[in-house]
Amino acid sequence: MRLLFAGTPEPAVPALRALLASEHEVVGVLTRPDARSGRGRGVRRSPVGQVADESGIPVLTPASLRDPEARSAIVDLAPDCCPVVAYGGMIPPDLLDVPRHGWINLHFSLLPAWRGAAPVQAALEAGDEVTGASTFRIEAGLDTGPVFGVLTERIRPDDTATVLLGRLAEYGAELLTRTVDGVAAGAVSAVPQSTDGVSHAPKVSVDGARVRFDLPAGAVDRHIRAMTDAPGAWAQHGDVRLKLGPVVVATDGAPLRPGELLVSKRDVLVGTATAPVRLGTVQPPGKKPMPAADWARGARIESGLVIGTEQ
Repeated sequence: MRLLFAGTPEPAVPALRALLASEHEVVGVLTRPDARSGRGRGVRRSPVGQVADESGIPVLTPASLRDPEARSAIVDLAPDCCPVVAYGGMIPPDLLDVPRHGWINLHFSLLPAWRGAAPVQAALEAGDEVTGASTFRIEAGLDTGPVFGVLTERIRPDDTATVLLGRLAEYGAELLTRTVDGVAAGAVSAVPQSTDGVSHAPKVSVDGARVRFDLPAGAVDRHIRAMTDAPGAWAQHGDVRLKLGPVVVATDGAPLRPGELLVSKRDVLVGTATAPVRLGTVQPPGKKPMPAADWARGARIESGLVIGTEQ
């Protein structure tokens, strides 16, 4: 089949590479416009766009798919099917019928659970033990289309969003390729999603990544891992934000007030609503992440200080 692949960030790259290695022809790539990133704030192609450039594939970067020129360019490519992985934009209804086999999305959850932009973060924060990925046909609703196939993956106790998403992206690439193969052969059919177990995972904001130490230790641990690496969990210390890496729930030591620090030569504990947690890395503004004990030593942090509240 002639494929137009739609995707933007790094987690979409394994799927594009898998389809490039398949029997199908990737005739174009649809990705978000080049954006400024990095310390130098230079304009850069998306990770998916970079792979397409390396492979000599035409790249479409419309600011909006409602642009008539974007629609014309997609129609001119005459795709039979449009696989989608984390494209980052809605597909207008008038484009859904352009490919005869539709738009097939790889979504990183077990639908109908965690429909939306941040399913991996939502699964981690909720304390799910199992997650996965689903391929489904895109329709007008948000992640509501009928499902072709699924895979499951156990969530590990130390998983961060970045690590878990990396595994799902690799496994999901194979699932998407199998789905496209099956659609081409007429060997798979999509099954409507259940109306039970529906949950939603909206995009995570920087404000939403703030750590609340008045929650139980387990919830603090899950929240920080869910926000790692992006947008990054943070806590307020005076008038600055400290970016925090994953923590470990402490099984020893006296209880501390929520946000209260207990500093030693080797560790920094912080209180929660239940047990304290042991800080991993701390990143002050403009600096690299460092072990919490090194941060406390350099910043002359003493026991009894409370973080996580505006001061």
